[in-house]
Amino acid sequence: IMSKGTVVLAYSGGLDTSCILVWLKEQGYDVIAYLANIGQDEDFEAARKKAESLGAKKIFIEDLRKEFVEDFIWPSVQANAVYEDRYLMGTAIARPCIARRQVEIARKEGAQFVSHGATGKGNDQIRFELTCYALYPEVKIIAPWRIPEFYNRFRGRKDLMEYAQKFGIPVPVTPKAPWSMDANLMHISYESGILENPKSQAPPDLYLMTKNPADSPNEPDVLEMEFRNGVPIKVTNETNGISKNAPLEIFSYLNEIGGKHGVGRIDIVENRFIGMKSRGIYETPGGTILLKAHLDIETFTMDKEVRRIKQGLGIKFSELVYNGFWYSPECDFVRHCIAKSQENVEGKVQLSVFKGQVYILGRESPKSLYNEELVSPLVQVL
Repeated sequence: IMSKGTVVLAYSGGLDTSCILVWLKEQGYDVIAYLANIGQDEDFEAARKKAESLGAKKIFIEDLRKEFVEDFIWPSVQANAVYEDRYLMGTAIARPCIARRQVEIARKEGAQFVSHGATGKGNDQIRFELTCYALYPEVKIIAPWRIPEFYNRFRGRKDLMEYAQKFGIPVPVTPKAPWSMDANLMHISYESGILENPKSQAPPDLYLMTKNPADSPNEPDVLEMEFRNGVPIKVTNETNGISKNAPLEIFSYLNEIGGKHGVGRIDIVENRFIGMKSRGIYETPGGTILLKAHLDIETFTMDKEVRRIKQGLGIKFSELVYNGFWYSPECDFVRHCIAKSQENVEGKVQLSVFKGQVYILGRESPKSLYNEELVSPLVQVL
């Protein structure tokens, strides 16, 4: 059969994208499987073998953790990016990072098509596709969950399982958790299934990244975080002397400390871009510590009026990123403005992480705009 062309599939190793891989081959495409490592807990070698056995023409497993932190998480820290006052956007920030590399591979391999397993009801389809179109305008996108032949054939998990058995796709042996999960270095999100009822409470064993604050240590970890240009360049644990100074190591360590103390859990109903509300549960331990520390050093070192404008830009940035417009000209412009505001955001913040909370203890900076003599009510009497 003549090939219809080459498609780069964003492949996770799970049931859905494994079925999509085989289905695309059935439709007559050559499939390149692309798996991004952005810090999720995954057996990448097993996923490679699985994609091979399913007939992927080529397999790319790309470690994007470093660029995820430096190119995507750090600008979000500078922006104090929070969507609708609560959500730190761990998924929204990751999508442009994943899609950027997908497009690089498509261009390099001369593939005319890209494909993803995002559903037709969520934000992720938009985030993937706007990134792909921005960086590779001629690309054609195959979104199986929006194609009637696909979604009418696979009406639920049972249909996917039957298809998998028919085509020799290895199926998950453990029963599926009654919700869906998306994990990366920045957060884990949980939604759908039993969580679709906004009143039903999450079972205590749902959280994988953070300890329940009630069961967390009875002693705090005291950290000192050093910032330059609005991003952390060093974190030191004053309790045990451990110190980290590379971006990925800093962020991973903050996750470890935040997770140990149960920091960064939220359970919210949010507004999706496509016009429906959805319930999501998120845990973002390192990101939550960073937000608190950055807010503190920023207010200490930034001019009052600059900060007011920058705060509005941060909200704009959050909406653009949530809605999938990371690579739009307007988001690029906002990012540049925010980066400019961070030139003097440097110094050290001391904080304590304890029982689900981050307590700021003190701060110091060579660029501080705080004047101790000016603020003191004591007039020296000569």
